[in-house]
Amino acid sequence: MTVRIVGAGLGRTGTHSLKVAFEQLLGGTSHHMVEVFAHPDETPVWQAAAEGRMPDWQEFLSGYTATCDWPAAAFWPEIAAAFPDAPILLSVRDPEAWWTSASNTIFFPLRDSLAKEPGEDPWADMIRALFGARFCSDIDDADAMKREFIAWNERARAEADPDRLVVWRASDGWGPICAALGVPVPDEPFPVTNTTAEFQAMMAAGGPPGSGDHT
Repeated sequence: MTVRIVGAGLGRTGTHSLKVAFEQLLGGTSHHMVEVFAHPDETPVWQAAAEGRMPDWQEFLSGYTATCDWPAAAFWPEIAAAFPDAPILLSVRDPEAWWTSASNTIFFPLRDSLAKEPGEDPWADMIRALFGARFCSDIDDADAMKREFIAWNERARAEADPDRLVVWRASDGWGPICAALGVPVPDEPFPVTNTTAEFQAMMAAGGPPGSGDHT
């Protein structure tokens, strides 16, 4: 098994829908944050990567056919280099819409994690390392977060091989993804999952499966 498409977009840009879509198109499992909840042994590997100690990406991701969402998106350049035949998919959306979605969903558990003391919770330690090294940890500053979101997308557009890069919005659906992978377009609507309402309902029910006290 090998990674056949590398997601470079941040969470709340349709990444869970992409996970479902990638799995439908490619079979196997697409890496997404929910896989870290399900496989907590991955947590120290991702933290070590954030601290500059990269794994053998081909070995570490040998059980996956695609990547999207955090934490993998934080290392899209390294993962793309390890899988040079894989397209790079940058999922984007309007910065204001992204901020509204993120602040109403994933920033709630992230805020709790970032407030914990080092060593208190391995998942929180991973998140703190990732956001400190690869993004922005000031999640309560809307302007700073939107600036970093825009800068993230601009860097990806500038640094990714243009022959491999696919810039995608949720409204684009199957077409660009299937074209990049060279597979037929399914005769069904593109999946829409993990909406704000669904995320909030999941949190009210105790968080993602396997997340324990992390959400």
